[in-house]
Amino acid sequence: MAINLNNAEFILSAAKQADFPRDALPQVVFAGRSNVGKSSVINRILNRKNFARVGAAPGKTTHINYFLIDRAFYLVDLPGYGYAKVSKAEKDRWGRLIEAWFADPALMTLGVQIVDSRHKPTADDCTMASWFKESGKPFVVVANKLDKLKKSEIEGNLARVRAVLELDDSVKVIPFSAEKGEGKQDLLNEIFGSVGE
Repeated sequence: MAINLNNAEFILSAAKQADFPRDALPQVVFAGRSNVGKSSVINRILNRKNFARVGAAPGKTTHINYFLIDRAFYLVDLPGYGYAKVSKAEKDRWGRLIEAWFADPALMTLGVQIVDSRHKPTADDCTMASWFKESGKPFVVVANKLDKLKKSEIEGNLARVRAVLELDDSVKVIPFSAEKGEGKQDLLNEIFGSVGE
């Protein structure tokens, strides 16, 4: 049974713990800095132009957004971290919401952390990676914006991502370009493998 990625629907924006769906469907969670192109990565793997809203101002995702993919699994979009120009109280609220999500071991099937392949991962990226590691669940790192790198820079930059985030060999770093679609199949293979396809 192949999953039809075009059969994707927005289910809800969870503002609090009680809103998280608990129907035993696999949940694949996407996390990344506000301006890292998370919505573009999601749109690319679903073959949609603007399914996950691409905000002109980073930090537009303020709740945890759930999309149901072919009634087979949830794609979970966490609020972007680290950049958005919002009040400290609002940032703290996001932090508590994400923490509550990670605190429940029943929720996550696979984590997808998106970083910018051009830059050294930030302190926030490292914090996010340690949340994924502590969850004990499998996760992958997507190094986005590959199209902005010279060919000669790719290998070194991917090695830097792995080193700074202190990833062991079990964690895949997928070179990705939301712009050009590079890496899309590798990421889909990881997702389908995790949701039992």
